[in-house]
Amino acid sequence: MSGKLENRVAVVTGGGRGIGATICGRFAEEGALVGVMDIQDEAAQQVAEEIRGSGGQAIAVACDVTDQGDVEQAADQVEQKLGPLAIWVNNAGVSYILPFLECTERIWDQTLEVNLKGAFLGCQAAIRRMLPRNRGVIINMSSQSGRVGNSHYAAYCASKFGVIGLTQSLAVEFAGEGIRVNAICPGVVRTPMWDTQIEDYARKRDLQPGEVMPYFASKIPMGRIGKAEEVARVAVFLASDDADYITGQAINVSGGAVMH
Repeated sequence: MSGKLENRVAVVTGGGRGIGATICGRFAEEGALVGVMDIQDEAAQQVAEEIRGSGGQAIAVACDVTDQGDVEQAADQVEQKLGPLAIWVNNAGVSYILPFLECTERIWDQTLEVNLKGAFLGCQAAIRRMLPRNRGVIINMSSQSGRVGNSHYAAYCASKFGVIGLTQSLAVEFAGEGIRVNAICPGVVRTPMWDTQIEDYARKRDLQPGEVMPYFASKIPMGRIGKAEEVARVAVFLASDDADYITGQAINVSGGAVMH
Protein backbone atom coordinates (compact mmCIF):
# COMPACT_ATOMS: atom_id res chain seq x y z
CA MET A 1 0.00 0.00 0.00
CA SER A 2 1.40 3.39 -0.97
CA GLY A 3 1.76 6.18 1.57
CA LYS A 4 -0.17 9.44 1.67
CA LEU A 5 2.85 11.37 0.37
CA GLU A 6 4.14 8.85 -2.15
CA ASN A 7 6.91 10.27 -4.38
CA ARG A 8 6.34 13.85 -3.23
CA VAL A 9 9.41 15.94 -2.54
CA ALA A 10 9.29 17.58 0.88
CA VAL A 11 11.60 20.03 2.63
CA VAL A 12 11.67 20.37 6.41
CA THR A 13 13.76 23.21 7.85
CA GLY A 14 15.17 22.60 11.29
CA GLY A 15 14.87 18.95 10.36
CA GLY A 16 17.92 17.80 12.29
CA ARG A 17 16.30 17.40 15.69
CA GLY A 18 13.12 17.57 17.73
CA ILE A 19 9.77 18.00 16.00
CA GLY A 20 11.46 18.66 12.65
CA ALA A 21 13.34 15.35 12.72
CA THR A 22 10.15 13.51 13.64
CA ILE A 23 8.27 15.14 10.76
CA CYS A 24 11.07 14.10 8.38
CA GLY A 25 10.74 10.50 9.55
CA ARG A 26 6.95 10.42 9.28
CA PHE A 27 7.01 12.01 5.82
CA ALA A 28 9.49 9.36 4.67
CA GLU A 29 7.28 6.59 6.09
CA GLU A 30 4.43 8.00 3.99
CA GLY A 31 6.56 7.78 0.85
CA ALA A 32 7.92 11.33 0.58
CA LEU A 33 11.42 12.12 -0.67
CA VAL A 34 12.76 14.31 2.11
CA GLY A 35 15.19 17.21 2.08
CA VAL A 36 16.38 17.49 5.69
CA MET A 37 17.48 21.12 6.08
CA ASP A 38 19.30 22.34 9.15
CA ILE A 39 21.99 24.83 10.04
CA GLN A 40 23.67 21.94 11.88
CA ASP A 41 24.82 19.80 8.98
CA GLU A 42 25.80 16.79 11.11
CA ALA A 43 22.35 16.61 12.68
CA ALA A 44 20.70 16.78 9.24
CA GLN A 45 23.04 14.09 7.94
CA GLN A 46 22.13 11.80 10.81
CA VAL A 47 18.39 12.14 10.20
CA ALA A 48 18.83 11.57 6.45
CA GLU A 49 20.95 8.47 7.14
CA GLU A 50 18.31 7.08 9.50
CA ILE A 51 15.64 7.54 6.84
CA ARG A 52 17.76 5.85 4.19
CA GLY A 53 18.57 3.06 6.62
CA SER A 54 14.84 2.43 7.01
CA GLY A 55 14.37 2.18 3.24
CA GLY A 56 13.31 5.78 2.61
CA GLN A 57 14.80 8.49 0.43
CA ALA A 58 16.37 11.59 1.97
CA ILE A 59 19.22 14.03 1.59
CA ALA A 60 20.73 16.43 4.11
CA VAL A 61 21.13 20.08 3.19
CA ALA A 62 22.98 22.61 5.33
CA CYS A 63 21.00 25.85 5.38
CA ASP A 64 20.79 29.08 7.35
CA VAL A 65 17.12 30.03 7.06
CA THR A 66 17.89 33.70 7.73
CA ASP A 67 20.00 34.00 4.57
CA GLN A 68 17.98 34.30 1.35
CA GLY A 69 20.82 33.13 -0.87
CA ASP A 70 21.36 30.10 1.33
CA VAL A 71 17.66 29.21 1.28
CA GLU A 72 17.37 29.54 -2.50
CA GLN A 73 20.53 27.51 -3.05
CA ALA A 74 19.30 24.81 -0.67
CA ALA A 75 15.94 24.66 -2.47
CA ASP A 76 17.73 24.27 -5.80
CA GLN A 77 19.86 21.49 -4.37
CA VAL A 78 16.79 19.57 -3.20
CA GLU A 79 15.10 19.88 -6.60
CA GLN A 80 18.26 18.83 -8.45
CA LYS A 81 18.69 15.71 -6.30
CA LEU A 82 15.10 14.72 -5.51
CA GLY A 83 12.77 16.42 -7.99
CA PRO A 84 10.17 19.22 -8.05
CA LEU A 85 9.14 20.55 -4.66
CA ALA A 86 5.67 19.59 -3.47
CA ILE A 87 5.81 20.27 0.30
CA TRP A 88 7.74 22.79 2.36
CA VAL A 89 7.70 22.85 6.18
CA ASN A 90 9.11 25.95 7.89
CA ASN A 91 10.03 24.43 11.24
CA ALA A 92 13.41 25.97 12.15
CA GLY A 93 13.14 28.06 15.29
CA VAL A 94 14.79 29.49 18.38
CA SER A 95 13.34 30.36 21.77
CA TYR A 96 14.40 32.26 24.87
CA ILE A 97 12.59 32.60 28.20
CA LEU A 98 13.56 35.75 30.06
CA PRO A 99 11.92 38.86 31.55
CA PHE A 100 10.95 41.44 28.93
CA LEU A 101 13.32 44.11 30.24
CA GLU A 102 16.18 41.60 30.02
CA CYS A 103 15.40 40.81 26.40
CA THR A 104 18.27 42.36 24.49
CA GLU A 105 18.02 43.76 21.00
CA ARG A 106 20.24 40.88 19.83
CA ILE A 107 17.88 38.24 21.27
CA TRP A 108 14.85 40.04 19.81
CA ASP A 109 16.45 40.29 16.37
CA GLN A 110 17.66 36.68 16.34
CA THR A 111 14.25 35.34 17.40
CA LEU A 112 12.39 37.30 14.74
CA GLU A 113 15.03 36.53 12.12
CA VAL A 114 14.93 32.76 12.56
CA ASN A 115 11.27 32.24 13.42
CA LEU A 116 9.55 34.81 11.21
CA LYS A 117 12.03 35.94 8.55
CA GLY A 118 13.08 32.30 8.15
CA ALA A 119 9.46 31.34 7.44
CA PHE A 120 9.12 34.29 5.04
CA LEU A 121 12.20 33.27 3.05
CA GLY A 122 11.16 29.62 3.05
CA CYS A 123 7.70 30.51 1.78
CA GLN A 124 9.18 32.62 -1.02
CA ALA A 125 11.53 29.84 -2.10
CA ALA A 126 8.73 27.28 -2.04
CA ILE A 127 6.12 29.39 -3.81
CA ARG A 128 8.52 30.38 -6.59
CA ARG A 129 8.99 26.70 -7.37
CA MET A 130 5.39 25.61 -6.84
CA LEU A 131 3.69 28.28 -8.98
CA PRO A 132 4.71 26.85 -12.38
CA ARG A 133 3.02 23.55 -11.42
CA ASN A 134 -0.04 25.18 -9.79
CA ARG A 135 0.23 22.88 -6.82
CA GLY A 136 2.01 22.77 -3.50
CA VAL A 137 1.69 22.70 0.27
CA ILE A 138 3.40 24.92 2.83
CA ILE A 139 3.24 24.25 6.56
CA ASN A 140 4.50 26.91 8.95
CA MET A 141 5.32 25.98 12.52
CA SER A 142 3.74 28.44 14.91
CA SER A 143 2.97 27.61 18.55
CA GLN A 144 0.31 27.90 21.20
CA SER A 145 2.39 30.99 22.03
CA GLY A 146 1.30 32.33 18.64
CA ARG A 147 -2.28 32.15 19.93
CA VAL A 148 -1.96 33.41 23.51
CA GLY A 149 0.72 35.70 24.87
CA ASN A 150 2.82 34.69 27.84
CA SER A 151 5.17 36.51 30.17
CA HIS A 152 8.94 36.25 29.71
CA TYR A 153 8.28 35.22 26.10
CA ALA A 154 7.77 38.49 24.21
CA ALA A 155 10.08 37.88 21.25
CA TYR A 156 8.93 34.29 20.77
CA CYS A 157 5.24 35.20 21.01
CA ALA A 158 5.69 38.10 18.59
CA SER A 159 7.43 35.83 16.08
CA LYS A 160 4.84 33.05 16.33
CA PHE A 161 1.85 35.41 16.12
CA GLY A 162 3.57 36.78 13.01
CA VAL A 163 3.85 33.29 11.52
CA ILE A 164 0.06 32.91 11.70
CA GLY A 165 -0.44 36.29 10.01
CA LEU A 166 1.99 35.31 7.26
CA THR A 167 0.21 31.98 6.83
CA GLN A 168 -3.22 33.57 6.44
CA SER A 169 -1.98 36.22 4.01
CA LEU A 170 -0.29 33.69 1.73
CA ALA A 171 -3.25 31.29 1.93
CA VAL A 172 -5.53 34.00 0.52
CA GLU A 173 -3.05 35.19 -2.11
CA PHE A 174 -2.20 31.76 -3.52
CA ALA A 175 -5.35 29.69 -3.02
CA GLY A 176 -6.29 30.26 -6.67
CA GLU A 177 -2.86 28.99 -7.72
CA GLY A 178 -3.32 25.59 -6.12
CA ILE A 179 -0.98 26.30 -3.20
CA ARG A 180 -2.25 25.61 0.31
CA VAL A 181 -0.64 27.29 3.32
CA ASN A 182 -1.40 26.23 6.89
CA ALA A 183 0.20 26.48 10.32
CA ILE A 184 0.58 24.10 13.24
CA CYS A 185 0.49 25.41 16.81
CA PRO A 186 2.03 22.84 19.16
CA GLY A 187 1.68 23.11 22.90
CA VAL A 188 4.45 21.93 25.20
CA VAL A 189 6.42 19.11 23.58
CA ARG A 190 9.58 17.82 25.27
CA THR A 191 12.29 18.45 22.69
CA PRO A 192 16.00 19.35 22.78
CA MET A 193 14.93 23.02 22.54
CA TRP A 194 12.92 22.68 25.74
CA ASP A 195 15.84 20.96 27.46
CA THR A 196 17.87 24.16 27.04
CA GLN A 197 15.07 26.24 28.60
CA ILE A 198 14.04 24.14 31.59
CA GLU A 199 16.15 26.09 34.08
CA ASP A 200 14.94 29.46 32.75
CA TYR A 201 11.32 28.40 33.05
CA ALA A 202 11.93 26.97 36.51
CA ARG A 203 13.25 30.37 37.63
CA LYS A 204 10.21 32.08 36.13
CA ARG A 205 7.82 29.92 38.18
CA ASP A 206 10.09 29.43 41.21
CA LEU A 207 10.22 25.69 40.56
CA GLN A 208 12.92 23.06 40.53
CA PRO A 209 13.88 22.00 36.96
CA GLY A 210 12.42 18.54 37.57
CA GLU A 211 9.07 20.09 38.47
CA VAL A 212 8.61 21.99 35.19
CA MET A 213 7.13 19.27 32.98
CA PRO A 214 4.79 17.95 35.71
CA TYR A 215 3.69 21.57 36.24
CA PHE A 216 2.87 21.90 32.55
CA ALA A 217 1.01 18.59 32.55
CA SER A 218 -1.13 19.77 35.48
CA LYS A 219 -2.29 22.78 33.42
CA ILE A 220 -3.26 20.78 30.32
CA PRO A 221 -6.81 19.37 30.16
CA MET A 222 -5.54 16.04 28.78
CA GLY A 223 -3.15 15.79 31.71
CA ARG A 224 0.13 15.31 29.84
CA ILE A 225 2.56 17.11 27.60
CA GLY A 226 2.56 16.47 23.85
CA LYS A 227 4.72 14.17 21.76
CA ALA A 228 6.63 15.13 18.64
CA GLU A 229 4.92 12.23 16.85
CA GLU A 230 1.52 13.80 17.49
CA VAL A 231 2.61 17.03 15.81
CA ALA A 232 4.15 15.07 12.93
CA ARG A 233 0.88 13.25 12.26
CA VAL A 234 -0.89 16.59 11.85
CA ALA A 235 1.83 17.67 9.42
CA VAL A 236 1.27 14.51 7.36
CA PHE A 237 -2.46 15.21 7.26
CA LEU A 238 -2.02 18.84 6.17
CA ALA A 239 0.53 17.84 3.53
CA SER A 240 -1.68 15.10 2.09
CA ASP A 241 -4.68 15.08 -0.23
CA ASP A 242 -6.83 14.45 2.85
CA ALA A 243 -6.50 18.20 3.55
CA ASP A 244 -7.14 19.38 -0.02
CA TYR A 245 -9.83 21.87 1.05
CA ILE A 246 -7.94 23.25 4.05
CA THR A 247 -5.89 26.42 3.79
CA GLY A 248 -5.18 29.43 5.98
CA GLN A 249 -5.70 27.46 9.18
CA ALA A 250 -3.61 27.31 12.36
CA ILE A 251 -4.19 23.92 13.97
CA ASN A 252 -3.69 23.67 17.73
CA VAL A 253 -1.98 20.50 18.95
CA SER A 254 -1.99 21.28 22.65
CA GLY A 255 -4.09 18.72 24.52
CA GLY A 256 -6.83 21.30 25.01
CA ALA A 257 -4.56 23.92 26.58
CA VAL A 258 -5.48 26.40 23.85
CA MET A 259 -8.84 26.25 22.07
CA HIS A 260 -8.91 29.33 19.86
